[in-house]
Amino acid sequence: MAQSPQSETQSKATRVALVGVTGYTGLELIEILLRHPRVQLTYLASRREELPVVSDIFPRLRGRCDVRTGPIDLDAVAEAAEVVLLALPHLVSKQFVPGLLERGPTVIDLSADYRLKDPAVYERYYGEPHTDTENLSQAVYGLPEIYGDALRGAKLVAVPGCYPTGAILAAAPLMTGQWPLAGEVTVDAKTGVSGGGRSPKLAFHFPEANESVKPYNVGVHRHQPEMEQVLSDVAGRAVAVDFVPHLVPMDRGILSTVYVHLEGEVAEGAIQARYEEFYKGQPFVRVRPLGEYPATKDVAHTNFCDIGLKVLWSREGVTKVAVMSAIDNLLKGASGQAVEDLNLVLGFPRTAGLL
Repeated sequence: MAQSPQSETQSKATRVALVGVTGYTGLELIEILLRHPRVQLTYLASRREELPVVSDIFPRLRGRCDVRTGPIDLDAVAEAAEVVLLALPHLVSKQFVPGLLERGPTVIDLSADYRLKDPAVYERYYGEPHTDTENLSQAVYGLPEIYGDALRGAKLVAVPGCYPTGAILAAAPLMTGQWPLAGEVTVDAKTGVSGGGRSPKLAFHFPEANESVKPYNVGVHRHQPEMEQVLSDVAGRAVAVDFVPHLVPMDRGILSTVYVHLEGEVAEGAIQARYEEFYKGQPFVRVRPLGEYPATKDVAHTNFCDIGLKVLWSREGVTKVAVMSAIDNLLKGASGQAVEDLNLVLGFPRTAGLL
């Protein structure tokens, strides 16, 4: 690009390119990176045939990012940046990742193309074979609270999906064997319409979504195997997940209620203590006191995940726990978490650009 989106005073900062700038996640990434103290946004790329000026797409950026996007030219992107953030659709990212990695930059991918470790599972849920299984096996799943150590120095990061982020963070402390599971994990989650992206879709049309709550993709949602993969990894054994997503008439946010059955009659205070210990020192997870439950407005426009829990009943050797989590689907569920991953990869403070 002829003009850098950020000032020359950041010339010593880490150079970052963003590929895919016209969606909601692209906008959020630009907003975060413009205020990030340790990076310089050096290249913005678009798949559009007529390359747009970013502030024409998002007028809120006028005076802050008045640059024309460039094409997805791998040589140009790699020359301009040390880290590349890919905010491209599923099935598209994997077309560019191998070439970018060969040219040297670290790649942080917000699509689903490198999340699922089993290529057969990927093909089943995304409808085509994975064409880059070598890099798939090397990708680090970018959930910092679980894989923070593996993210340091990683070359390819797969940013988690929005639903899995909320569900996994809600369930993970109960997966570690302190209390054996007594059945599958059930996830009931509600998301705002921004989860469907900027491309027009009938279900997200205002007259369709307003004043209505609708379940969709019940039992077949693409994020279900992602939840199972990570919770099984944490548990050290196979964990089955039943997942029912719902669309609700709000702009942004996900509220997940996760139901877990534990063997034994377990005190609520002991489970609360487990959550507080598990997330101790994690800057973006806030465990609510007993009796307090999260709401999407509590975390909107932030990178926080708020968690509350309740023992529903404990009898006949089984305890049923409900764990509620709230995240902003565009931040902790996408762009904010991608920058959190970037910070860990580069050794920056975890909260840089996010607080």
